[in-house]
Amino acid sequence: MSVAIALLTRDLRVCDNPVLDAAARAADRVVPLFVLDEAILRTGFNRPNRARFLAECLGDLDESLTGLGAGLVVRRGDVVAEVARLAHRTGAAEVFAAADVSGYAQRRQRRLADGLGGEGRCLRLLSGVTVVPPGRLVPEGKDHSAVFTPYFRKWAVADRRALLGTPRRLCLPDGLDRGHVPDQDEICPGTTSPRLPRGGEGTARALFDGWLRHGIAGYDRCHDDLAADATSRLSPYLHFGCLSPTEAVVRCAGLDEGRAAGREAFVRQLAWRDFHHQVLAARPDAASADYRPRGRSWSGDDPRIGAWREGRTGIPVVDAGMRQLAAEGWMHNRARLIVAAYLTRDLAIDWRLGARHFFDLLVDGDLANNTMNWQWVAGTGNDTRRDRPFNVLRQAARFDPTGEYVRRHVEELTGIDGPAVHRPWRLDPAARRTLGYPEPLTEV
Repeated sequence: MSVAIALLTRDLRVCDNPVLDAAARAADRVVPLFVLDEAILRTGFNRPNRARFLAECLGDLDESLTGLGAGLVVRRGDVVAEVARLAHRTGAAEVFAAADVSGYAQRRQRRLADGLGGEGRCLRLLSGVTVVPPGRLVPEGKDHSAVFTPYFRKWAVADRRALLGTPRRLCLPDGLDRGHVPDQDEICPGTTSPRLPRGGEGTARALFDGWLRHGIAGYDRCHDDLAADATSRLSPYLHFGCLSPTEAVVRCAGLDEGRAAGREAFVRQLAWRDFHHQVLAARPDAASADYRPRGRSWSGDDPRIGAWREGRTGIPVVDAGMRQLAAEGWMHNRARLIVAAYLTRDLAIDWRLGARHFFDLLVDGDLANNTMNWQWVAGTGNDTRRDRPFNVLRQAARFDPTGEYVRRHVEELTGIDGPAVHRPWRLDPAARRTLGYPEPLTEV
């Protein structure tokens, strides 16, 4: 009786999962394994919002796998040691896993391959985190694509794997202790944002189905409209692999022409996701170092960053974004650009401090996307126009023209009608005092 291990990491789903599919084809018995990596649990990247979402993802995955006849096997510790121990216990000859891009993930993959190889076993890495594997669309003489537009042209016509569906049946080896699915407190105890989305493949698929039916048609027109909240909100599910990005692209391609413009704009965002992943795969140090150093001096010890984190900068559109982040563990993409530009360009504070705060709260906190987008805004990343103008008040006027987004998230300003909400400092002094809202940190 042959056995294979399907090591699940950022692919917490049963539908269109290359790792599960390959393991099921390779062996009679499959061990769907998730290891709580102690090395990650001890870092600042392990935060309550993502811990709660992860726990819900694992619970949902366990239910799906149980329905297929197996259930999720959970271990905690060093990933390499736990996989090796389980492979020895079950006699598994092969371990399947999704290739990932961070420096830590790449080192862990090498350690795992070496450890298994020393025992005569094999690690097989598969593409599943991105649509197009990092390294496939690389210009001659380079280690990655540095500019998005030519990358996207190649990405749009690149060959993609076929969708895989869900395994019909999975059987565990006899007598295997499955462990237990952890709750949030076992991963990272602490207070979570009050309006976090719920994790899991079931939620992801329902959200995606609804998005294709009712949301995507207007995405090209409305995705930057702050008040409309017309984005898909799928980013947490893509980050944890509750939804296959390949399935997302394939299903979008099948939409009718009435939704073509929205479909193309949405798929372009999935290409940006792949682009950032292939940059980080080739340049893992970009997670903390400037991708393109500017030689500028960043402020790393500025008390104003506290006001920025709390959403009390006195710039309403900035504060609205930061308060949405605190309340939901998520922020509108246009708001992310605005708050990042204010921190790095107006306050001249180091982008790393902003990225770290995002990682503290974002349920979709993705190392590639979060870091490279912060660098893009700060002018140290892949933007070919590093000094493009970015005025936060003009952004507010353009993308929240009636002020509805600000009033939704900044309670002190709900009584100010229309676009005047973006400039409360223009009110008469007596009215300003009654607001309880701070004066701007910078000149406006």
